[in-house]
Amino acid sequence: MSRVFNFSAGPAVLPEAVLKEAQEEMMDYRGCGMSVMEMSHRSKMFEEIIEAAEADLRKLMNIPDNYRVLFLQGGASLQFAMIPMNLMKNRVADYIVTGQWAKKAWQEAQKYGQANKIASSEDKTFSYIPDCSDLPISPDADYVYICENNTIYGTKYKKLPNTKGKLLVADVSSCFLSEPVNVSDYGIIYGGVQKNVGPAGMVIAIVREDLITDDVLSCTPTMMKYKTHADAGSMYNTPNCYCIYMCGKVFKWIQSMGGLEGMKAHNEKKAAILYDFLDQSQMFHGTVVKEDRSLMNVPFVTGDKELDARFVKAAEEAGFLNLKGHRTVGGMRASIYNAMPIEGVQKLVEFMRAFEKEN
Repeated sequence: MSRVFNFSAGPAVLPEAVLKEAQEEMMDYRGCGMSVMEMSHRSKMFEEIIEAAEADLRKLMNIPDNYRVLFLQGGASLQFAMIPMNLMKNRVADYIVTGQWAKKAWQEAQKYGQANKIASSEDKTFSYIPDCSDLPISPDADYVYICENNTIYGTKYKKLPNTKGKLLVADVSSCFLSEPVNVSDYGIIYGGVQKNVGPAGMVIAIVREDLITDDVLSCTPTMMKYKTHADAGSMYNTPNCYCIYMCGKVFKWIQSMGGLEGMKAHNEKKAAILYDFLDQSQMFHGTVVKEDRSLMNVPFVTGDKELDARFVKAAEEAGFLNLKGHRTVGGMRASIYNAMPIEGVQKLVEFMRAFEKEN
């Protein structure tokens, strides 16, 4: 069977060149006679893999020296607890709720202190990003938290909130490495890798050094202290070795695509093809206000649930998979991450155009 166009929100499409390279090395990594899957994380060979991955990520994102890169398990959802446990010194934090994941993070933080919802777009089904230029930031807030790209609802912050000098913490799971970022704008920037960077099972957290201390909430387990992982170079326990190896390959692939500037141009071109079609279509409509549209996740509807279901089924039969929208919103969603080729989006639009004519 030939490869399909996979529009899944995560685990998601990976670059074909990376998959082929991993396939070639599956049984025997560089003449060592075994797979990376079988390798000791304490071996010299794996040490080289993790060090190269970190070095390449630092180069790609231009990560300042006073930030640590941590390869952690538990996915982005574990960070919902880890962040307040490590940062809530005053037991106060401010949350901007722009989707399901920001909401879950805010709810989790309430277990550890006062988590204030200072802005939200829930009133319009999270279809926009609220104005964050003059927020009611709490004077004693330990940090301000955002989810920068909302996978389910297809919104993206185009400008970071004015935190009035407070620490900014951002979940960037679904826009990780899709465009350049200024790491020093954040105290912590983190993302689950399964959407845009690698296979499922890991989160990469980039944490400013002064936030990595032993001064954490007394209930914090050893495994949930950033210091535990920073001191041990992400190897306090057995890390997700194969995932780190695959992410390292994706970092090299992004470099070959022109780095994050090249990636952004590639992603803007892809997104424009789909959004331009949605803007002129009589049948399909985007659900997000234009100025807050994500380059990564594009939700759309026909306005008729039966027609939506018919479209998803027909698309699947034609080789366009995982276009069904998230269960909380319905409709359709095309996730067009870094590894989705332009051809995939062009062919999807051709299919949508033909479907519209026939129906």
